[in-house]
Amino acid sequence: MTGPNRGKPRLVADRRYPAKAKAQAKKAPPRKSPARRTKKSRPPRRPGSSNPLVRLFRWILRLFWLVVSRTALALAVVIGIAVFYIYTTLPPYEGLLDGRSRGSVTFLDRDGSVFAWRGEQFGGQITADTVSPNLRNAIIATEDRRFYRHFGVSPRGIASAIRINLSEGRSALSGHGGSTLTQQTAKLLCLGVAYDPKTWKTQSEYEADCRESTIARKAKEAIYAMAMEARYSKDEILSIYMNRAYLGEGANGFEAAAQRYFGKSAAEVNIPEAAMLAGLLTAPSRYAPTNNLQRSQERANVVLMLMNQQGYITDEERADARAHPAELSDSAAQEAGGYFADWVMGSGPDFLTRNTTEDVIIETTFDPRIQKAAEDALVWIFDNKVKEGSKAQAAIIVMSADGAVRGMVGGRKLKVSGAFNRATQAKRQPGSAFKPFVYATALDMGIPYDSVIEDEPITFNIPGSGPYSPQNYDRKFHGMVTLTDALRHSYNIPAVKLAQMVDVENVRTVAQQFGIESDLAQGLALALGVSETTLLELTGAYAGILNGGTSVTPYGLKSLRLKGDQTPLMGQEGGLGERVISPDAAQALIYMMNQVVERGTGTRAKIPGVEVAGKTGTTQAARDAWFMGFTADYVAGVWIGYDDNTPLSGVTGGGLPAEIWQKAMEAVQEGIEPHPLPMIRPATPPQVGGQVYSAGAAPGSGGQPAPAPAPGNDRAENVLSDILGAIFGSGN
Repeated sequence: MTGPNRGKPRLVADRRYPAKAKAQAKKAPPRKSPARRTKKSRPPRRPGSSNPLVRLFRWILRLFWLVVSRTALALAVVIGIAVFYIYTTLPPYEGLLDGRSRGSVTFLDRDGSVFAWRGEQFGGQITADTVSPNLRNAIIATEDRRFYRHFGVSPRGIASAIRINLSEGRSALSGHGGSTLTQQTAKLLCLGVAYDPKTWKTQSEYEADCRESTIARKAKEAIYAMAMEARYSKDEILSIYMNRAYLGEGANGFEAAAQRYFGKSAAEVNIPEAAMLAGLLTAPSRYAPTNNLQRSQERANVVLMLMNQQGYITDEERADARAHPAELSDSAAQEAGGYFADWVMGSGPDFLTRNTTEDVIIETTFDPRIQKAAEDALVWIFDNKVKEGSKAQAAIIVMSADGAVRGMVGGRKLKVSGAFNRATQAKRQPGSAFKPFVYATALDMGIPYDSVIEDEPITFNIPGSGPYSPQNYDRKFHGMVTLTDALRHSYNIPAVKLAQMVDVENVRTVAQQFGIESDLAQGLALALGVSETTLLELTGAYAGILNGGTSVTPYGLKSLRLKGDQTPLMGQEGGLGERVISPDAAQALIYMMNQVVERGTGTRAKIPGVEVAGKTGTTQAARDAWFMGFTADYVAGVWIGYDDNTPLSGVTGGGLPAEIWQKAMEAVQEGIEPHPLPMIRPATPPQVGGQVYSAGAAPGSGGQPAPAPAPGNDRAENVLSDILGAIFGSGN
């Protein structure tokens, strides 16, 4: 304290900050002096950016993008409006399942089984839930594998289709279309446009318009498809498609096709059957199994491959399906009765058959077993006894004695629909097959079957035509012959002489009353079958002979009703009619015709253990050859000839027609206990030596006036006798 500075105050400033602030101040970093400001740097200029061409190109790109984006936006708005509009017009999907403009006709045979269809068949509504999963999967695998993932249009599918078309050398829109299943459904609906007769002349034109494949049409389909996707569920769209798709043979929808080809519902089809049905979508007529089963099975193998690749079936299931391909049902495989069904279609009114808008059921007299017998006989004869390449045609009809037609073949092509039917439509000369009606008239007028007539040269002076000199087929004369022998050997001269004796007008009347409705010749040549008739008419007339002289109207339709209704709208039109000749005359005529088969021109028609009666027929220049005959159970007629009337070579009625008849009727009679023919049974065949009948011929011919018919044998009296017998029980 004694130093020089002791006791003097410090020379320092007062504290301005507390101790804490001072500490913080000590920790603060030293302030740096600000850096010198420099001029702001610019990014390097891109080379060529100052080029006016580049700037122009950029401007064009921006303009293009602007136009495209605005156009796309406008187009999207337009499409949206169009889709919404169509959406509002779409009906409930149930109303779209059956889109047929015509109905169908289903034919049932004598046992109630289906054997044929006509029109647009619809088997009934099915849905994606009720159909067999195998079939649903086969359709999706074949037609649209991404069906459950797209919105109605598949850009990927369109691009793929264009690529395939171009690679195959076609235009972009030719061939593969890239259509989704929804677009195909839109096409089936014809984009909602209903058929209008004022716009389209025919249904075919309407359908062709629906199948148009222009760019504009494709665009409409796409919009309609998107509207359907908005309106309906995927399963509803699939249901519409499955009910409306055409699958060949008149089958509309998979239910109808399953019934048509397999005789079962679409809910029951197995994997190979489902594959075959789905395979029809590509080309229904080409791949229809009734058209070519092998081709249809090969197409089904492609579908099986697609199902396997997409995981719907395993390798084992695919292998099993290939090893056991789908087969047709018995009725579909036979596809029998095409000519018969077409004929029956004409038995009812057109508005219930050919032009029906309803589904119609027709019960018929058809017998598949008899039909097969007739078809097999025709095929066997032409395969084994006719020159290869021959264009000759044939027709067969088999019916019961009451006129119920059991089988019909209208030509050598058996599986047909709408074809020319030679059994019902072809009018041909029957030749000597007409002669039984000449003898029926004579027998009914009281001339006995064992009467004798002279087979001799004779000339008739025909007013307005001059002399007419009939000749026998063998160009010979046989002197005195019985009527039975004259018919047995089919001599022409006795038949013409007999026609003159009984009056040719009476012969015409008898033939017409037996059912030959065609125009009949006026002159004596009528006796030799120069008038044209059909096989159906002639067979029905022979049935009248078997029936004891009572006329028969052939028929095939038993009843017609609407599907689902058990009350028939119409019933049988045909069967037994009025009596034409007496039962005695009929029994004598049947005996004479039996001798034709036993010892005459028709021996090739014999059936072991079965009594047969019949008559051969060969026209001038052998343009037509016939055999008509019957057993106690069935009547059958066979015709052979050329459509253009070319003469047959070496064929007569007693040849190939008789052989076809024999082969068919032997099969028809198989398994049936044979019954005796309703005929007289003389102890011995008639012999020459009885009363001689001759014609009132031209002068110098040697003929004698014919005796008048015995009293009580007038045809009018026979009819009156039958009526009285029916009333008082005479036993006729």
